[in-house]
Order: sequence, then C-alpha cells, then structure tokens
Amino acid sequence: MMKEELPVLSVYPDKPVKELGDLFGLFFEDLNHAADGGLYGELVQNRSFEFEKVDNPEYHALYAWEKVERGDSAAQIHVETSQPLNRNNQHYLTVEITRGGEGSGVKNLGYAGGIWLEKGKDYKFSCWYAKLSAEGKPVRILLEDGNGEICSTEVSFIPEEQEWTEIVLDITAVRTGAASLYLVSDEVQIFKMDMVSLFPKDTFLGRANGMRSDIAQMLADMKPKFMRFPGGCLVHCGSLNAEDRVSQYRWKNTLGTVEQRPAKRNLWGYNQTLGLGYYEFFCFCEDIHTQPLPIISAGWDPHTLRAAPLDQMQEWIDEALDLIEFANGGTDTKWGSVRAEMGHPEPFDLKYLGIGNEEVGDSFFERFEIVHQAVKERYPEIRLIGTSGPGCDGEVFRQGWDSARKMESSYVDEHYYQSTDWMLANMHRYESYPADGPKAFLGEYASRDEKYYNALVEAAFMIGMEKAPGLGLACYAPLLCNSEYINWKPDLIWFDNHRVYGTPCYQVQKLFMNHQGDYEVLTNMEGAAVLADTNLDVSGGIRFGTNSSFSVSAVKIVNRDTGECICCDGFELNAEHQEAIVAESLPWQRYTISFRAKRRCASNTEKALQLNLKFGWKDEQNYLNWIIEGWSQVSSITAMQEGRFSDLGMYYAPSSSGQETEYRLEADGSYIEAFVNGVSHGEVVYKMPVVEQLYYSASTESESSDLIMKAVNLQTDPVTVRLNIEGNKTGSVDIWELAGYEHDDVNTFDLCEKVLPRHYTLDAIPQKMTFAPESVTMLRIH
Repeated sequence: MMKEELPVLSVYPDKPVKELGDLFGLFFEDLNHAADGGLYGELVQNRSFEFEKVDNPEYHALYAWEKVERGDSAAQIHVETSQPLNRNNQHYLTVEITRGGEGSGVKNLGYAGGIWLEKGKDYKFSCWYAKLSAEGKPVRILLEDGNGEICSTEVSFIPEEQEWTEIVLDITAVRTGAASLYLVSDEVQIFKMDMVSLFPKDTFLGRANGMRSDIAQMLADMKPKFMRFPGGCLVHCGSLNAEDRVSQYRWKNTLGTVEQRPAKRNLWGYNQTLGLGYYEFFCFCEDIHTQPLPIISAGWDPHTLRAAPLDQMQEWIDEALDLIEFANGGTDTKWGSVRAEMGHPEPFDLKYLGIGNEEVGDSFFERFEIVHQAVKERYPEIRLIGTSGPGCDGEVFRQGWDSARKMESSYVDEHYYQSTDWMLANMHRYESYPADGPKAFLGEYASRDEKYYNALVEAAFMIGMEKAPGLGLACYAPLLCNSEYINWKPDLIWFDNHRVYGTPCYQVQKLFMNHQGDYEVLTNMEGAAVLADTNLDVSGGIRFGTNSSFSVSAVKIVNRDTGECICCDGFELNAEHQEAIVAESLPWQRYTISFRAKRRCASNTEKALQLNLKFGWKDEQNYLNWIIEGWSQVSSITAMQEGRFSDLGMYYAPSSSGQETEYRLEADGSYIEAFVNGVSHGEVVYKMPVVEQLYYSASTESESSDLIMKAVNLQTDPVTVRLNIEGNKTGSVDIWELAGYEHDDVNTFDLCEKVLPRHYTLDAIPQKMTFAPESVTMLRIH
C-alpha cells in the first residue's frame, strides 16, 4: 500500500513579508446604548432632566423618574427652566414636600432592569442643589428594590445654599440586586436638583467619570491595536450648527465638566449625555494601551443632504486642527491647555484621524479634500483616512478611492456587512490591493450573525486581511449591545445591567488581537487540493417591488441566446400594490430586462425610497435584486442566498422623480451590468462561495521572539499537514483551539462560555499537525 502524501505547510520565520502595524482594533459607536446605559459607568438615567421628544417620542423631562409619597406624606415635582444650572443644562427638578411624614420626593429607575448593586461595594452619589424654602431640611439618599427592601446604607444632606451647589456622598450596597435611587425628605421644604448621579467606585482602573469595569475589561482583554470612535453614522448625521440639539457629533461639546456638556439627540433614537466624551475616549485608549482613532465630519450630512457652504469651511478645518492640538499639543497651546486642565498634561500621541464616515458624492468629496489638505499641511505626520461609502464595490466605492489617491491619504475606510457566502467567495479580496499608495481600512464589517459558523468564516477572512499587502487596519462592528435596547444586530459583546458576554465572533477577534504579531512572515502549502469556482445561477422569476410609488412601463425580457421575448405593457406600484410579477420562472442564464419607470412621490432624502427589480427569483430566500433608488442617493445590486444577504456593488442613484427613465439590466451568469438611459450604470461579477483546504498565516512578535501560526479549517473533515518551520526546530508551543461546535451554536447570558477556545501546551513543535473540522487554531511557538 502506498503511503499517503500529506500537504506540507512551510513557515519561514526569517523571511518577513510586511509589518502588520496596528492591524486589528475596535470600533465604538453609541448605538444599542453602548455608552449611556453601557460602557459609561453612570447608573442614573436622565440625570439632568434633559430628555426630550426630539430624542425619542416616548421621552419627556421626567423620563425614568417617579414621584414618591409614603404614608401620609405628600410632594409635588415639576421640571423648570427659569434658573438653570448653566446654559447647556436648562432643565432642573423642583421638589416641593407639601406634607411631611414617612418620606416623599422622587426616585430614579435607572436603565432597563434597574440600578444593579453588588453587596459590599461603594458608590458615589452626587447632585447639584439649591434651596427654595426659608430653611433646608434633611434629604435622605438610599436605594431600594421593587419589594421595598433597603439595598444600601442611607446618607443625607441638607439643602442649605440658595445658589447652585454640588454635594458628593458615598453609599455602600448592603444587598446584591436591582434597585431604584430614592431622594426623599420627611419634612416640609422646597429645593431644586440637577445632575443627579450615581457611579460605582470600582470603575475601570478607578477613573472618575469612568467606564463600567466588566465591559471595559472585556475590551482590554482583547488587546486591540486601536479604537475607532465615536462612530459610525452618528458622526455625520444632524444639523451643521454645533449649538443644535440635533447637531452632528461635535467633539468640543464633549469637553469640560459633565454638567457643562449639552445633551444631544442620538441618531439611534435616544438621548446622548456626552458624559463619555473625547477626553474619556482618549484616556480609555491609554488605559487599554491602544491607539485612538477618532472620526470627524467634513460638514456634510448624507442623510439629509445638508452641506456647509464651501466658502465657510474654516469651522470644519478648525474641527480637525483643534482636535489634533487637543490630543498632541503642548500645555502652552490653546487646546493642549484644555486637555491639561482636564487632568492630562501629557499628550495623547494621536496618530490617526478619519475625515467622514460612509459619505459619498461630489458634495462630500469637495469638502473632504478641503479639510484633508489643511490637516496635511499643518500636521503631515497624521495618518489621514478617507471613506469609500457603505458598499464593497461600484461607482460610489471607486470615487472614494480616487479621492484618497488624489489627496494621498494614508487609508480608505471601507464598510460592508456581508453574508458568509460573500466572504467565502472573497477571501482573497485584499491580496490584489497594491502595497503602495493608500491602504484599506476595513472600518466596519461583520457576517450578519453571531453564530459559531459566522465566527469561523470571519476568522478565515481575517487571515486574508493579515496576508494582504494593501490592507492596514480592520475592526468588526458594532462592538456593544445592551440587550434591553437593541438597534442593530449582530454585535460583538452583549450586556445587561450586571452581566456581559462575548459572542463566538468576539472569541475569534480576541484570538487574532492577542496573537497578531508584528511582522507577517512567508508561508506556503505544497500539495493542497485545488477547488474550482462555479458560476452563479441567474435563472428564475422576474418581479418588481417598491416601498414607494412608481409607474413602470414597456417591460421586456429577452433571451440573449434564442431571442425569445416576454413583454408587459406596465403597471403601477404603490402602498396598496407593492409588487408585480412579470415572469414566474425562467430557465435562462443569459437575458436582458428593459423597462421604463417614473417615481411618483417626493424626492428621496433621508428615507430609502426604492424601486426593486428582483431577478433570478427562486423564492423569498434566494434571488438577486437591483435596488434602483436607495439610501443617500445610491443604488445597489444585491444577492440573497438561503436568506443570507450580500451587497455586490453600489452606484449613484438615478432619480426617476418627475421624469420617465429607461432602465436595462443584462445578466450573463455571474456577470451582471445595469444601464440607465442607455449608459452603463454599474457592473458586478458575483463570485460563488468556495471552501479552500486550509486558510493559514504566520507572524513573528518582536518583544517575545515568538512565532505565531494561525489556521482555519472550514471543511467538515480534519486536515492534517506536515509542518516545516525553517530554522526553528525546538521550542514549546501554546495552542488555542476553537473547535467542536455546531454551526448555530451561540453564547448567551446563561451560557456565556459555551463557545470558548481550548488552551493546551506541547513541549516541542509537532512534525504533523491535525486541524479539527471547522476550527480556528492559534499556535504560539516560543
């Protein structure tokens, strides 16, 4: 019997390919209550009585507050604005105890689930107050649960001052569990309050106004190379006036003491206190030993198409230049002195700055280039980051790259959320990117779910990133989600008011960040199986749909091989008639669809009003789609396979509002091209998923001199290889293996470590290595 020849996986530790730099990091945005009610340690919701309906239709100034009247006691509470704490904090609470007794006043419910306390731990209560009656009487501060059980020590203060005065008191929990914060008095009096706060004393590293320690530790444990903040779409969404409550995110509003920071409407439908501001972001990055990577606006809102006048761009230039001075300037500079006054005289050593987030179009890039040029002239050492929009390919995407090359940006920020099918088909996407010129920054990505199989495919995709010469930075998104406030899924880390867990995708990200290495080294595998590509099946039904109102006419489908033709005079699509089926099922692989359409509604601004041409229709879970008008004046070609969505390409949308427009789509297997008024509008080549025999990479770590190997086996069978490590024949090995789970396995609050890497050690490097079916393996060779 002939001996089976195993593939040989060779690693050359002394042959570096490229420096990995700050490759894998974190993306933070305050969505899913990631900051307020999450990472930011504040336990009181609506602490400054600034919640308004503009933030959320359910909000009002007393949201999360309730009046307390015990026994025969009585009180009146109301929010006023006549004598505010300051210009940025206009609302305050007046408490009038009209009848004394067992205690009346107010309580705060905290965030969903209540204020979580841990027995024996200390908490800092603070508020601003002023007396309105002739004599102040004691106000008691305590925490109680829903059954009336006392959960804390009781402290008190007497409102003795007529001017706004801050009081700070320590409280200790005597029970573990959820509670509400009570402020009550037994005697008749009137006083006003603002900025009512409760913070755990054990914030991350004990910082005042700091981070919730368990969530922060989860982030620190990942050992990220950078953290991108504060978003995300909230960077650019809103008014261009920094004074407006619905303004774009303006970092200067987040400085100073927390009571001086204006509340703002959060894009994701809630109030944003800005308690977690730029100073806190920079400090947190320093605390977890990672590079800060802030993103700023360039004076353009893609949601509403608001734009700063081109002759008034100095404000936006200053937004960038002043930020760099705040982060890096000496204490003798204007903004460096502000940083020092806040408690950090040493510079933060900012290296990266992103200008814009997913914005597209000429109006944005005009403004982007103005800001970019000004920063480059003043601070040539800062690595500037452009944007290529929210798609993986197409006209929109290419314009971002063209602008970055023109301006000689350091990076281009790519965003896409794709199916595992798309990732499997595009594992080598970044290998074709050139090593010179701007590098890619994959600033938002995920495979649209949090299951074990998603984590596996993402791991293989990350190996492709590590080996790509033209990709420099990458971060999964979103990062955090409060399980009681869900705006977006999937997410990397889930939490409630006292628990936190990482998804299988978190475990993969943590493995890659913990074992990134400093230099990729040469690897190859001889004897690996070669897997062939397959073509896309575009046969199926043809149908139109909308969430708006369109007239469609002169529909014609032509078989490009036989000339066979199907025609339809036309139809109206609207709220009552949202879909029209032109062909139930066609066996054709090469065909042309042509038609005319006219939109019969207001112009497309913030809402994604669209006309869909669905082709290759098999069922609701399997079809292709030309979205002719979509988000922020763009259209796209997408695919749905077994319910898994992929975005194939994004283009500037031709509006059919007010005029009839000619459309044509040509399908030729995997090649699809769209035309508008006879002119090519966009083309895509859809690659079919392919599972390779093994995905692998290797790197060296300078400080430890370790050799790190990564391997992902996506096959359902084990893969055994011979290891050939040139020039390195001895050394113990630490191995982390993620294996043995079902595709749909997830982590939960009750099973937070169901999917978890197994760690073991070997005394020597094995000559043969078997990678378990559907596994991620890290080898750290000492």
